[in-house]
Amino acid sequence: MSTTSHHLSPAFPGRAPWGTAGKLRAWQEAAMDRYLQSQPRDFLAVATPGAGKTTFALTLASWLLHHHVVQQITVVAPTEHLKTQWAEAAARIGIRLDPEYSAGPVGRSYHGVAVTYAGVGVRPMLHRNRCEQRKTLVILDEIHHAGDSRSWGEACLEAFEPATRRLALTGTPFRSDTNPIPFVVYEEGNDGIRRSSADYTYGYGNALGDGVVRPVIFLSYSGNMRWRTKAGDEVAARLGEPMTKDATAQAWRTALDPRGDWMPNVLSAADRRLTEIRRGIPDAGGLVIAADQDSARSYAKLIKEITGHRATVVLSDDTGASKRIDEFSDSEDRWMVAVRMVSEGVDVPRLAVGVYATTISTPLFFAQAVGRFVRSRRRGETASVFLPTIPALLGFAHEMEVERDHVLDKPKRDGDEDPYAESEKELAEAEKQQDEDTGDQDELPFEALESDAVFDRVVYEGAEFGMQAHPGSEEEQDYLGIPGLLEPDQVQMLLQKRQARQIAHSRKKPAEDADLLELPADRRPVVTHRELMELRKELNSLVGAYVHQSGKPHGVIHTELRRVCGGPPSAEATPGQIRQRIAKVREWATRMK
Repeated sequence: MSTTSHHLSPAFPGRAPWGTAGKLRAWQEAAMDRYLQSQPRDFLAVATPGAGKTTFALTLASWLLHHHVVQQITVVAPTEHLKTQWAEAAARIGIRLDPEYSAGPVGRSYHGVAVTYAGVGVRPMLHRNRCEQRKTLVILDEIHHAGDSRSWGEACLEAFEPATRRLALTGTPFRSDTNPIPFVVYEEGNDGIRRSSADYTYGYGNALGDGVVRPVIFLSYSGNMRWRTKAGDEVAARLGEPMTKDATAQAWRTALDPRGDWMPNVLSAADRRLTEIRRGIPDAGGLVIAADQDSARSYAKLIKEITGHRATVVLSDDTGASKRIDEFSDSEDRWMVAVRMVSEGVDVPRLAVGVYATTISTPLFFAQAVGRFVRSRRRGETASVFLPTIPALLGFAHEMEVERDHVLDKPKRDGDEDPYAESEKELAEAEKQQDEDTGDQDELPFEALESDAVFDRVVYEGAEFGMQAHPGSEEEQDYLGIPGLLEPDQVQMLLQKRQARQIAHSRKKPAEDADLLELPADRRPVVTHRELMELRKELNSLVGAYVHQSGKPHGVIHTELRRVCGGPPSAEATPGQIRQRIAKVREWATRMK
């Protein structure tokens, strides 16, 4: 078998295969240096989606082949499409991987194989025998998938325990469950909790600073939802207002119903944003991440009605799915609609606008989904993701730059208090590659009746901007029309200016003309029902303390707070109004000291 060195131009003595990727990014070179210094058997590299994990891994693989540390390579990927993508990327630098391998000897022209975690789960001994026969580098792409099920984890341990070298890669090392991930080292912290320990980490914040990934503008839409429960009761609620967990889930699904007005309005807004971005990035594309096949087809029909252009529909049980993704990637078509399949690892660098049209609410899935839009091709590009105003999603949007490790020993918490304490079942459903009904509809039976959409806020680099605006209004267009090619600080400055203009315009209007809540986003916090209860509890305890300090009765203090801060009684007040009152009573208490 020929070696990869025949295909490569030396970068410098002793490291010939480094020339495979042209010029390595600084983080890739630093990760290579760290690996080559210690030459470990196991190495975990955590790099944010879009940073170039594949290039790093293949450069390292080329070095190990060239120096005869290993004789063959096995790449394990989460999906069939990614398996093919790895083989194509490897071929570009002279490493030939067989993505169709299933059993028996590998063809002499190949340096190795590309398989899926599911494939390893079916025949672990086949892969173990290959590792025992020849010195093998195993590349475990998105290794958190090896924790998806006990059988997959055990299969990976059995198959690759004899491997000469193992390189684990992930962009999202955290999981909602506590299944240990094979070949990952866990270290106990001062709090007694074991967390995954990476050998090299390159987070979103670092990548953003280096211009390797795009900054993300999250555009959140609220609106009134109405649905009928199984008991026949009609329920109305507004996205973003505190609700019970079940009510939030049903309001969310009502918003995503293609027969309502919320989805058509949000898709129309997303398409206008895409038009603006295409002024600077002519081939920019958009992706709608749908929950199921029926919704995906309905959204594609809406896009055709809105834009006059057909959308590419990708369903993961469709044999032509990979081909359709590749064709979309190479085209200048505007929109693709996909069911989960494109949420992780699929490389379509021109995707710049996303619509999060699924009710999956795990941080892992959210990070993977947003990762489809952050791959930067040139300086100044921004990505835009449209979301419903759901507390969990806005929380994830705020924490884009937070680096996390996989935690094995989680403190016991109520699921409502801890957005990462999702059930093992929910994560498993979120990461399914199939498009079948996940059964959520049986758990919360309901009938969506009607929905409308209201532009709610922009979340950017942890800050919130904007007042509510009607779809199609000049105020909404102010945010949709932000140029697609800007430096991050210019985006921030523009958002501040647009908000200031909105506030000034609002002040000129007669109060009776205001049919929306005309407060800036930072004064309209989106909280859960539980968090609202906690805010009310905090206000009451502070008022109670102030009663002893001032000698005034509870009722008098609450009335004075309403007079000074405005708004209804505490039981009806919004989270923002309660927070204002908390701040005011603290100010009074401080003055009296």
